[in-house]
Amino acid sequence: MNQYDVAIIGAGIAGASIASEISEHCSVIMLEAESQPGYHSTGRSAAFWTETYGGPQVQPLTTASYDFLNDPEPKFSETGFLTKRRAINIARSDEQHLVDGFIAEFVESGVAMVPWTRDAITKTIPNIKPGWDWAVYEPDCCDIDVAALHMAYLRDAKRQGASLLCNARVDKIARREAMWVINSGTDTVQAKQIVNAAGAWATEVAKLAGALPIDIQPMRRTMVQLRTDPGSSPDMPLVVALDGSFYFKPEAGGSFWLSPHDETPVSAGDVAPEEWDIALAIDRFQSIMDVEISNVNRKWAGLRSFAPDRLPVYGFDPQQADFFWFAGQGGFGIQTAPAAAKLAKSLFLGSPREPSVQSLDADLYDPARFLI
Repeated sequence: MNQYDVAIIGAGIAGASIASEISEHCSVIMLEAESQPGYHSTGRSAAFWTETYGGPQVQPLTTASYDFLNDPEPKFSETGFLTKRRAINIARSDEQHLVDGFIAEFVESGVAMVPWTRDAITKTIPNIKPGWDWAVYEPDCCDIDVAALHMAYLRDAKRQGASLLCNARVDKIARREAMWVINSGTDTVQAKQIVNAAGAWATEVAKLAGALPIDIQPMRRTMVQLRTDPGSSPDMPLVVALDGSFYFKPEAGGSFWLSPHDETPVSAGDVAPEEWDIALAIDRFQSIMDVEISNVNRKWAGLRSFAPDRLPVYGFDPQQADFFWFAGQGGFGIQTAPAAAKLAKSLFLGSPREPSVQSLDADLYDPARFLI
């Protein structure tokens, strides 16, 4: 029976990033349920970094991740993972209050934000329809090369000695003296500690281990890729509706990809897009853009998993001392990955924090907040 210091359940961006951070200090195995890591959420990410996404209590994690994503150490990656995009958070003519409220939420954050009126909007978004008169411009928004980042984390973990076992869906966890015994099909692993990085399956894993049954709810998010006439321009920003009804950005070749910003509760699994959500995405896109849709190139759905308060869950379980939560990262798990993993490393190892995460409030994300 293979024995390790730590078994990380899940090898998406959460599992891979924390493995990269801790593998230098302990023996690690990542147990991945699918044939390849990152299949359900990481591989279906919206692929952008914008500081306001996720709200003011997630923003510090996003901001603290920028330097690592933009200019990582050469031993981790020879190139950065960000490309400048810019973002416009947009509102209708009768929704100025959404702009005011949005700015007020982040007024003390240091995030670069500029209120815009119709003239600035029309210069930046070609073919925008009348009635969209207010916006908040975020000049620092970037695209993220998600696949490259995820692979860099997996590669770095492997370089430090971590193992990866795929097709290893965990179906039983038991305690035997000072060790966890973890069964996944025909494979059995022993580990002193467990890291729950199972994403949409995090609650299920916690129940198997007798940990606090925090309700990490998977949500379906729909994405559609469209070809339009006229097509998109490559320098167009990410456009986000301040009422939460859609977001879209240009794609290579003159297409757009868009989402109706749906969050439909689902069971953990391999989700597919619903025709209603695709139609809703297209309808909302047509409410803002005066273009002709010539083709739906592609459509897909992914999982986003939230704790009840929509904040991530990082820390040791209050009921099982050797069970560590690293889950509930919603749709912002990619853009916060570097800071989240570095914070989790300090919590897990009991080590001093690196300067980039020194100011983060770990209590916000502590699983003990869900104790009754």
